[in-house]
Amino acid sequence: MSVRKLKPITPGQRFRVVNGFDAITTDKPEKSLLAPKKRSGGRNSQGKMTMRYKGGGHKRKYRVIDFKRNKTGIPAEVKTIEYDPNRSAFIALLNYQDGEKRYIIAQNGLQVGQNVVSGEQGIAPEIGNAMPLSEIPLGTIISCVELRPGQGAVMARSAGAFAQLMARDGKFATIKLPSGETRLVLVTCMATIGVVSNSDHQLLVSGKAGRTRWLGRRPRTRPVVMNPIDHPMGGGEGRASGGHPRSRNGIPAKGYRTRSKTKASNKYIVERRKK
Repeated sequence: MSVRKLKPITPGQRFRVVNGFDAITTDKPEKSLLAPKKRSGGRNSQGKMTMRYKGGGHKRKYRVIDFKRNKTGIPAEVKTIEYDPNRSAFIALLNYQDGEKRYIIAQNGLQVGQNVVSGEQGIAPEIGNAMPLSEIPLGTIISCVELRPGQGAVMARSAGAFAQLMARDGKFATIKLPSGETRLVLVTCMATIGVVSNSDHQLLVSGKAGRTRWLGRRPRTRPVVMNPIDHPMGGGEGRASGGHPRSRNGIPAKGYRTRSKTKASNKYIVERRKK
């Protein structure tokens, strides 16, 4: 993983920091695993804007990712490591011994030609292998963690993310998540060994506003410059500060806890995330 700082030969490149793409081995995706991806531009079925600051952006094809890793006991060779425009992490194309091809989220250190496998008994806890939490040694760094058995990975999936298996007690495992939250998860849930790839993603600098437009994000208006009818922080004579930071519907933005005290899953949270 590396980043490159470009020479300032244009104003847009003066501060731009781009990914080195050292790990990427091909720029041609597997056609059988592509699906169309339609854009809504933030509009609903009536054509009304229900989500602001969305629209435009480069056309994309969706890469069908195997989050469940339910092809158990069959080794697969890593054929390529690829860029995916729909997520911050890189993806890996697996060729299974029975001829099937699948994409998975690539882990740091995953190499082309390496064999990975998912399942329960007799599988080594090596990078890229997926197994239930009951089979993973305590203290192991994991990613792509399921929340419910068979659901597919939902936690620690973005670039550079990882969780840690802290303890096991009965049918629950204790996991420390990227947010700092410590949580109980059933030991039958699957997880992948290793840290998610592209950990340098946070170091990238776009360099110009146009690159944000390419990603499908439109310019965002600051609440402080709005009118009182549009936002609680709007209005005031001259350059008014805007008052206490809060959302458009009045919920405080800094430190205010919005999680329901009666939520059913509260009993599984050992320690809340840090503020």
